Amino acid sequence: METHFYNVDIKWENSRKGIMCSPELNKKKGICIEVATPPEFPKGMEGIWSPEHLFVASVSGCLMTTFLAIAENSTLDFQSFFCHATGKLENVDGKLVMSEILLKPTVVIHNENYRNKAIRIVKKAEDACLISNSIKSKISMEITVLVENILIEST
Repeated sequence: METHFYNVDIKWENSRKGIMCSPELNKKKGICIEVATPPEFPKGMEGIWSPEHLFVASVSGCLMTTFLAIAENSTLDFQSFFCHATGKLENVDGKLVMSEILLKPTVVIHNENYRNKAIRIVKKAEDACLISNSIKSKISMEITVLVENILIEST
């Protein structure tokens, strides 16, 4: 694969808040998001994306997009994909680090016969996720597969 670059610009607005944009995205849609210190920190702000949320979202989003690509290439017939993700921020050796991210993907399939295939594809997606492979945080995963709203496996 050839080398790609992704650009992000951030401009301080006031207090502990800024506006984050990407020139590649803004050309098409004008999409920017506010980013701020989370409320757990001094002068943190509620209701605004924080770097910590974006970090966890990046891992979760990568799992989803990688799953979608592998599922398509594997012809997995599925109804939906959802992932809840939790990042653990803690002090390690005197530094705050995002030490662990727990991913809880749920895949809804049409046919119970595809249960093991769905689980294999989610695991392959986690192994192939370029964001997870680029960070030091421990990544844990609890996979749930449903057949049209019937729970059939959780690992």
